[in-house]
Amino acid sequence: MRHWIWPAVLAVAVAGLSGGSPAGADSDRSGLPEAIDTVLGDPRMEGGVASVVVADSASGDILYQHRPSGRLMPASNTKMLTSAAAMELLGPDHRFTTDVLSTAQRRGPVLRGDLYLRGTGDPTTLVKDYDRLAAKIADSGIRKVTGRLIADDTRFDDKRIGDTWSGDDESAYYAAQISALSVAPDTDYDTGTVIVEVAPGARAGDKPRVSVTPKTDYVDIDLRATTVARGGADTIAVERQHGRNTITVSGTVPVGGATTKEWATVWEPTGYAAAVFRDALAAHGVKVSGPTRTGTATPKGAEQLASHDSMKLKDLMVPFMKLSNNMHAESLTKAMGHKATGRPGSWGDGIAAIAGYLKTAGVDPGRIRQVDGSGLSRKDNVAADQYIELLRSAKGEPWFDDWYASLPVACAPGKFAGGTLRSRMCGTPAALNVHAKTGSLTGASALSGYVKDKDGRELVFSIILNNYLPSSVKALEDAIVVTLASSTEDKAVPVRPRSTRAAERDGDGELECSWHKPVRC
Repeated sequence: MRHWIWPAVLAVAVAGLSGGSPAGADSDRSGLPEAIDTVLGDPRMEGGVASVVVADSASGDILYQHRPSGRLMPASNTKMLTSAAAMELLGPDHRFTTDVLSTAQRRGPVLRGDLYLRGTGDPTTLVKDYDRLAAKIADSGIRKVTGRLIADDTRFDDKRIGDTWSGDDESAYYAAQISALSVAPDTDYDTGTVIVEVAPGARAGDKPRVSVTPKTDYVDIDLRATTVARGGADTIAVERQHGRNTITVSGTVPVGGATTKEWATVWEPTGYAAAVFRDALAAHGVKVSGPTRTGTATPKGAEQLASHDSMKLKDLMVPFMKLSNNMHAESLTKAMGHKATGRPGSWGDGIAAIAGYLKTAGVDPGRIRQVDGSGLSRKDNVAADQYIELLRSAKGEPWFDDWYASLPVACAPGKFAGGTLRSRMCGTPAALNVHAKTGSLTGASALSGYVKDKDGRELVFSIILNNYLPSSVKALEDAIVVTLASSTEDKAVPVRPRSTRAAERDGDGELECSWHKPVRC
């Protein structure tokens, strides 16, 4: 017996020190713990840290765990907490409204007083939506407003940037300022941004041709770029200057070269929305005599002149989660804060509301730290075991089907189907099988969601990897999940991670692939 007992005891002890494998793993003969341990032992994770849990979705039985309670930066996996809370607290049928109101007297075609544009946090309002509001005002017969255009963004507080967001990201489209009134320039709903396109001039030495979408005077272009001879370097850079709405275009573009297309954030999105609406009014023959003012609440009793409703939240979930839209996450967080307290929506109240929901879902808010809705902050800390609780709890909610449908799907074609997973795990049993949320920051990567194994058994998994030095470790995440999809309850089929070279060849970079605009990988 001594010859049998001591090796078994030693194996259990080693497993406990490594943090890998589930309780009772010494009796697990499937080989799954060893397969996943091997992936986590990849040299790309040398010096890094991981929190990984795999469980049976129905029973909750833990099939694998490695540092299950280790709190790490989850990056955009934070959106799973935010989105589930929004579905519960705001409801799948919630709509944001944008209204035009006034307390002024109407005399024929003249409105004698101020016109108010009031937002409630819609992160999907397009230029055409403001145009339709303006058209309704014109159709009512109003041709002149003697007072001011007042943009009411008081549904949210005036804090525009999340906790510890990097200053380097200020002009990057994924870090736009948050306001209850804003504009999205495209149907990816990248609210708070403009699209800048830079095309080469006809000859070397010419200034490149620059266009902005939407057409607005709210931003200015500081053109410092030059067209160079055909075959020359393309080094065009587009960046907004700090604290201003001046966008600098610098670098070189060769004759005959491709048009560069970049998204840049605006400074103060409330003013951006007001500028777009004022232009729309003018285009419909409505003149506003007074200046634009922002940050003032609409008086009680004001008459509604026009209104726009957003899509339902269950539909908004698709661009939000599939494309990992940070601004949607933050708008929803502040909206939950307002609903919970009646105060202007803030990150503090919103996070408290999310925490209240998480308690009901089996997640312990005392064991995580969440400071924003998107995961853009590096102060967010969550452990894999908490995501397992959320993934299992969500299945019992009446809104689960819509939430599940919003998750990216491995190798599903199209950005509103596969989303940030549409180029991953193709040609494997995980393709069209895995529904999961991605997450990426420099040195932080995560993937959490659902997968069916070879027997059709549904598993829930959470993989959070931090402090690695390579540009990406997504190949390791894929190897773990493909292993799950390839295995049965009785026998694991280990899958080796793709090489670093293969991952780089396939465009596997350090950020959410949706963050690499305009290309959607």
